[in-house]
Amino acid sequence: MGRVLIKNAKAIVTCDDRDQVFYDADMLIDGPKIVKIKKGLSDDPLLMTGPLAEGMEVIDASDKFVYPGLVNTHHHFFQTFVRNLTTIDYPNLTVMDWIDKIYRIFQKIDDDVIYYSSLTAMADLIKHGCTCAFDHQYCYTTATGKRPVDRQMEAAAQLGIRYHAGRGGNTLERENGSSIPEAMVESTDEFIRDCDRLIGLYHDAAPYSMRQIVVSPCQPINCYKETFEESVKLARDKGVRLHTHLGEGESEGIKERYGVRSVEWCESMGFVGPDVFVAHAWELTPEEYKVLARTGTGVSHCPAPAVLGGFPILDIKWMQAQGIVVSLGCDGSATNDSSNLLDTLRMAYLMQAYHTKARGGCVTAYDMLKIATINGAKTLGRMDLGSLEEEKGADLFMIDTKGLELTGAIHDPKNLLARAGVTGPVWLTMVNGRVVFRDGHLTGVDEERLAREGEAACTKVLRDQFRSIWI
Repeated sequence: MGRVLIKNAKAIVTCDDRDQVFYDADMLIDGPKIVKIKKGLSDDPLLMTGPLAEGMEVIDASDKFVYPGLVNTHHHFFQTFVRNLTTIDYPNLTVMDWIDKIYRIFQKIDDDVIYYSSLTAMADLIKHGCTCAFDHQYCYTTATGKRPVDRQMEAAAQLGIRYHAGRGGNTLERENGSSIPEAMVESTDEFIRDCDRLIGLYHDAAPYSMRQIVVSPCQPINCYKETFEESVKLARDKGVRLHTHLGEGESEGIKERYGVRSVEWCESMGFVGPDVFVAHAWELTPEEYKVLARTGTGVSHCPAPAVLGGFPILDIKWMQAQGIVVSLGCDGSATNDSSNLLDTLRMAYLMQAYHTKARGGCVTAYDMLKIATINGAKTLGRMDLGSLEEEKGADLFMIDTKGLELTGAIHDPKNLLARAGVTGPVWLTMVNGRVVFRDGHLTGVDEERLAREGEAACTKVLRDQFRSIWI
């Protein structure tokens, strides 16, 4: 990677500790990192001529707003091929009916579906400003074997997105109280062995790392206790993070099984802490939220499934006041037919605005942007990402402000995205100093060919087998 100069940006929204915005400014990038943000860099003859200028790419950002890359902290890429199916429409089914239908499909997924559905979700994320994504991959079937994360790493490298793979798994059999079909159940030993394999093969803890592994048993209700206990041991031994679904309707079931609710159950074995983040958490009590705050456990807020399922809307302002780091996730396409994190940003902001008066003030649109950027980076343990500052990773996106649709709305770059509903494809996305999407096109891949191949895989593995469910 060489040097890149972004010049004449109309505004650079840093999301740093001082909430700085640089107007009519330039940004110099060297390899994977930001070197300087300053007005007038493009006027420096030492930079623009001679050896320093050789091979430097110059991007004219006139009329562009520049933002830190969005960080997605919860998703299920494998679900991307079950979008837009009214026959398994989440709002129109009970949870148990929905699970019964959806897992009949999931248990047939093979590793080609994993690969192409991951490419699809990642492309959607990139096109809408996401530069670093965590995916909770718990779909391990007799057809996929242990290959899903390997195929996802292949997809991520092809598109150029930073990828944190959550190696998920379900270990409790249906006859013992889970909702998991036999073809998707692993033993705890299988699960832990493969987590260990993936950590050794892919986990890179160095600054500007493009890939990491997170030990991520799917959820307490569908796993044996020993699965969570062994996950904690492995993650702490290897220095990787932990993740699971928590507080999304399972707490009373866990109480029936173990005599305590989910948060207390997790705390008893150490599945809490600053290296742990959980998805959803909408059913927790105030005292349980305080446990997350006291232990430094993060929460990935996923607004789409909360709205679709009619679940409580998190009081993010109160949670942050307690000290909880809240980040933002799309969630999987079984409960969100989109992998557009800008759309998720807008939805999350409007959900908070709905409760403004009752909760004593709203999380602002800019607050939500920081939740989706710097908080996401903190959640994943990436102190090298999440804001536009010197020495931070060169992850960013730009929007073009000169279109008629934004006329009269560009007074405030910090609040623009969620307030004005800027949810369409961005003008440019850069990851690690490399442009991966520009002016409507993914760089370095034949997008139409990949789309054709993905449709063929979807038809072969899913449509042809489940026509009675699709229709």
